[in-house]
Formats: sequence, structure tokens, C-alpha cells
Amino acid sequence: MTEYLLLFRNASADGGYLTTTQDMAEDMPKWQSWIGHIAMQGKLVHTAPVRYDAAVVNNHGITMGPHKEADTVMVSGFLICKSDSLEDVQAWSKTCPILKYPNSSVEIRPLIPFPTN
Repeated sequence: MTEYLLLFRNASADGGYLTTTQDMAEDMPKWQSWIGHIAMQGKLVHTAPVRYDAAVVNNHGITMGPHKEADTVMVSGFLICKSDSLEDVQAWSKTCPILKYPNSSVEIRPLIPFPTN
């Protein structure tokens, strides 16, 4: 089975995510159901939201604050799953709760295992 990294992206505001406390409360059962569906198949490896706080390290030094793409879109969470089929992972991703927000996306990246010998 191949492991896949799913990156959840969403728009942000200055100093925080766009989602409100009410949005988060309404979305939590949807996320639990969506992640639970993957977990019940034995295909969930790990998942977590990420805090807004960040430090970006590059050749020019350290910048405090998250990396934001065009239109303030940034990574807001991730999930690692395993599957025999990229098509299955794409089908799960099409029903991800993050997609209810404008400018949101799920990026699917196959992981390459390091050699063990």
C-alpha cells in the first residue's frame, strides 16, 4: 500500500484562520465522520490540524508567521493515509469538509519510503 499526504489548504485572515468558533463547532462532526470513514477501513495513519503560529526558515533567515500563498491561502492541516489506489484517495478528498470554504483545496502527495537497508 502507498502512503499519501493530504494537505488541507484554506484562506486565512491577518493573524488567524477565517473560520469562526461557530464554524469550528459545526464542522467538527463532519470532520470526525470523514476521518472516521478512512480510519474504519484501517487506512488512517495520522492526522492533525496545524496551529496558525509558524516560523519559516530559508537561506535568508527566519520569518515569523506562516507561509501564505496567493490570496492568503495556507496549509491548515494534514492527513496521512494509505491506499492501494490513488483514485480511492481522490474520491475521499472530494468529500473533505474543508471544501465547503471558498479557495480551499486538498492536495494529495504520494509519500516515498526511505530505504531500510
